[in-house]
Amino acid sequence: MAGEKTLIHILTANRWGGVERYALDICRHFVAKGWRVAAVTRDAKAVDSLFEKEGVELLHAPFGSMLDFASIRCLTRELRNSRRERVIIHAHGFRNAFTALVARRLSGRKDVRIVATRHKVKKGIDTALFRRIYRNLDAIICVSRLAAERFVSTWRGRDLPFPAERLHVLHNSLNIPAQSPVERTGKGPVTAMFHGPILPGKGLETLIDAMSMLKNERLRLRIVGSGTPDYVDKLRRRALTRGVMDKIDWYKYSSTPLELMSEVDFGVLPSQTEEAFGLSNIEYMACGRPQVCSSNGAQPEYITDGREGFLIPPANTSLLAEAMRKLANDPELRIRMGEHAFRSFSENLSWPRFISCLTSLYQ
Repeated sequence: MAGEKTLIHILTANRWGGVERYALDICRHFVAKGWRVAAVTRDAKAVDSLFEKEGVELLHAPFGSMLDFASIRCLTRELRNSRRERVIIHAHGFRNAFTALVARRLSGRKDVRIVATRHKVKKGIDTALFRRIYRNLDAIICVSRLAAERFVSTWRGRDLPFPAERLHVLHNSLNIPAQSPVERTGKGPVTAMFHGPILPGKGLETLIDAMSMLKNERLRLRIVGSGTPDYVDKLRRRALTRGVMDKIDWYKYSSTPLELMSEVDFGVLPSQTEEAFGLSNIEYMACGRPQVCSSNGAQPEYITDGREGFLIPPANTSLLAEAMRKLANDPELRIRMGEHAFRSFSENLSWPRFISCLTSLYQ
């Protein structure tokens, strides 16, 4: 149909993660708006199944390298077959953006708009090829000020290799219905929850050690996520040797963590890696839950220490334990912080605000 709008997301990970969740929320929104929406993936079942469930078309390409001509041909063919449609390509990462740029050129579709989201805290690459990629993108989205500042720090004291007005900071959000803070269900001890990928760098060793300092507290910990069996076994052995295995409940990955949050009192996300933006962090905020999280990423951009939660230095077991103890022992503090967290999400990180900004970049 003439004038039909097509949105194509390029995703190359083999496993589910924050980038895929971010893309799926966007795709779901535009499917509901009547757009034709497709995702180009590496034929990874863990990713494809959730996109397919939401009515997103799937295209498969190998994405073996930046100069993977099979992937370029796949996208070029798609653009040529969509000549009567207005096409926006949303690439996640600059290597994927390169595939999109080459396909746009080969297809002769100068009208195709290409935007790329930067999901990492990492300097830009100052080579002729990458400067050309940055310069030819229609928009570069960084998910936090930290990510944007680190990206452009490569050219500190020099001109940027792309027009500055094409760089945008757009904090992530969650495509969920407007809601009130989630009420706590059930009885029992105070429960803290970590959810996310079970990977080195997420601070889980520090969290288990902190629990060993809280043995006398009426506090349980729920760990929700998936990881390699060897690493998960290593964490379990650590919990066993620290004498806290009986205070920890282990759950496999859940695609609906918001439902689990009705059963817990606060979140704990002690990542040691600099997070460009934590979707897990704002999930707690959206549910009206306070949290204890690391201060070394973008978290201070949307969480104020002592207001929506507690910010602590990474890998600091004693400070992590102390913050968890405060929340565990003070129900009024949990309620007050949770209310602040929900209000901050609603006013600054809501889906309508996010998608309005993103739509303007697509347009």
